[in-house]
Amino acid sequence: MNKIFLLLILTALASSFSLDKTRVYIIGDSTAADKKANVFPETGWGTPFKQFFNADVEVINLAINGRSTKSFRKPNDSVGHISWSEVLNDLRAGDYVLIQFGHNDEKVDRPTVGTSLQEYEQNLMQYVAEVRAKEAYPILLTSIVRRKFEDGQLVDTHGQYPDRVRSVARTLGVPMIDMEKKTRTLLMEYGEESSKNLFLHVPPPHPNYPNGKIDDTHLNERGALVIAQLVVQGIKEQSITLAQKIK
Repeated sequence: MNKIFLLLILTALASSFSLDKTRVYIIGDSTAADKKANVFPETGWGTPFKQFFNADVEVINLAINGRSTKSFRKPNDSVGHISWSEVLNDLRAGDYVLIQFGHNDEKVDRPTVGTSLQEYEQNLMQYVAEVRAKEAYPILLTSIVRRKFEDGQLVDTHGQYPDRVRSVARTLGVPMIDMEKKTRTLLMEYGEESSKNLFLHVPPPHPNYPNGKIDDTHLNERGALVIAQLVVQGIKEQSITLAQKIK
């Protein structure tokens, strides 16, 4: 058989298999994003999240470091990330879009990234409307907590932003996984000291961090896996049809 003809057949078959898959997009910030090798062991929860689904599911993690509901809409940058408009163009009926922003929306001192509470809420509503317009399914997630303890108690750093996600979910009837609540409970169960094992606490020397690293926002491999498990748990609790494809 002609090699070119065989290649065309194989390409067509691969394309048809892809069309049969349920696609799950993740849009959000660095807490979910896939990471480059030079920041290991920093890991976003979107990376291990992929392993919890059967072969019928394709997880496409588009979360980007430093992005908010506002800045995620920017077109391609020098790093080569695709823009939200490109995501929408590719979105098919029956796809799922997990939407988790907030860590950077809170940075109102940075006008290109930060959003007011009202703008944050409006942006979330627009994402939901655009996903639904493509007959796909939006799922909202509140932000995971930062590891900030005072006198043995976890301190809130997100203010009213998680409440705005909850409000949008109620108003629009969107499934919502309350990751702020789930991770708050998780960190309190771990306690101030043991919870360090979930975050980017790297003693020196390390190939990527010669002087070590203490970061209570970003996760390590273990933390990303635990958080991904909580997201999967939330999908089950919300009785989302996607739960049928969890291993």
